[in-house]
Amino acid sequence: MEFHEIANLFPMMQPEEFDQLKQDIKANGLIEPIITFEGMILDGRNRWLACGEVETYPRFEEYEGDQPVSYVISKNLHRRHLNKSQRAGIGWEAKEPLADEAKKRQLSGLLQFQDTVLELVPEREKGNARDLAGEAVGVSGRYIDDFGKIVSEAPEYKEPIMSGEMTITQAKREITKQQTKEYVELPDAKYRVIYADPPWQYGNTMPDNFGEQRDHYRTMTMTELCLMPVKNIVENNAVLFLWVTSPILEESFELIKAWGFKYKASFVWDKIKHVMGHYNSVRHELLLVCTRGSCQPDVKKLFDSVVSIERTEHSVKPEEFRDIIDTIYPYGKRIELFARDEAEGWDVYGNEV
Repeated sequence: MEFHEIANLFPMMQPEEFDQLKQDIKANGLIEPIITFEGMILDGRNRWLACGEVETYPRFEEYEGDQPVSYVISKNLHRRHLNKSQRAGIGWEAKEPLADEAKKRQLSGLLQFQDTVLELVPEREKGNARDLAGEAVGVSGRYIDDFGKIVSEAPEYKEPIMSGEMTITQAKREITKQQTKEYVELPDAKYRVIYADPPWQYGNTMPDNFGEQRDHYRTMTMTELCLMPVKNIVENNAVLFLWVTSPILEESFELIKAWGFKYKASFVWDKIKHVMGHYNSVRHELLLVCTRGSCQPDVKKLFDSVVSIERTEHSVKPEEFRDIIDTIYPYGKRIELFARDEAEGWDVYGNEV
């Protein structure tokens, strides 16, 4: 007999658990019937298989409700011993069907009062389906999103998570290790001047008509960035010029510390043109000045801390800032991390070079 796709939201029992089910059915018979829906098994896949192996005739009952997804989740969460990661995976797969069922319930109640109420029911906002699924399976909506991200980036981890062999946290660590390997091969040299524009990964979302960093290049998490062995390529006395945007400003100090530097000052790039933000209309970016050991400027020329230059392409920084760095720090070996182009007098490191 075929299994309904809704039944397949849940992983099959592990061998030890399945053996216990077989022993129980062999000793006591099939106590709970197998539920069918649309001519397929909706609930009771393991019971069906166990009955076949112990030669016990199964009993069937037809599901008569109109909320099959909610039914299957409710029945199985109470009888199955699933960890948080497995439940998040179920929530991810079931979020849209659950939201559809919730909408049907809402409409069913409202239509008792007014036939035209369909026009009054708002569309589901992004994230509501996820949170509804989270409530159904007993985990946070954010944890369900974590599962979805893992499946998108590394689908090979889906089965180990759903079978209980691996947790979401373990999968995220493995992905981070794999991704970080792409960046750890830094030059075998020591540098006094470091210029960096990291591919920051942001946790918030933008409206549909606005692009995000990951639309232009592969971003890196804070953990990935901090794991880069930058400490190994800098002199004891060195300076770091680090590009940072306002939303990531607080977190950037974690990276500064991980790379072995201390914050000292900043430049503000006034981009002239505005960019949408969540709290204000953003038209600036920050270039933080950080030092390791003793590394004040070689040339005592003070440039204005606010530089107004109209922005051009996405993420492209004006060359005027490199000129400032070269002017006040003319001595020592220098490198640009995450560079996009070659630069005279500079070693460069990055996927796009």
